[in-house]
Amino acid sequence: MKLHLNTDAGQSLFTGYGADHVVINGRRFDTSLLLTARGIEVAPWVGLRFEALTPAHFEWVASRELDILLLGTGARLRFPHPSLTQALVEAQIGLEVMDIGALCRTYNILVAEGRSVGAAVLIEPASAA
Repeated sequence: MKLHLNTDAGQSLFTGYGADHVVINGRRFDTSLLLTARGIEVAPWVGLRFEALTPAHFEWVASRELDILLLGTGARLRFPHPSLTQALVEAQIGLEVMDIGALCRTYNILVAEGRSVGAAVLIEPASAA
C-alpha cells in the first residue's frame, strides 16, 4: 500500500508497505530495521525474526531518546514476553505492538504531531510467518 504524506524536508516517514517490506521516503527496505528521528538503523535488527528477539535488542532501542516504540511484528500480531522489553520500562519508553500497516500509519501520525517515536519493523520471509 502506498501512503501519501506532506513532509518536512529531511524527515524520514513511511511512504508505503507490503507484507515483506516497508518503503521509507520512496526507498524500499526488505529487512528488519529501526526508524527514528535519527534516521534508519538496521543493526542489530537486520535479518531478525520475532522468535530471535532478546533483551539486548530492546536495550539497544532503550538507549535512544524516545517516548514510545512501535513494534511491527509482520503480517500478524505477536507480543514479546515482558522479560524481553524490561529495558524499555526502565527507560520509561512506552511500547505498542502492531502489524506493519498499522505501524507505518501510526508512526507517520505521531511524527506529524512532533512526538519522539521509534518504529522497530520486523520483516520476515513469507515462509516464516
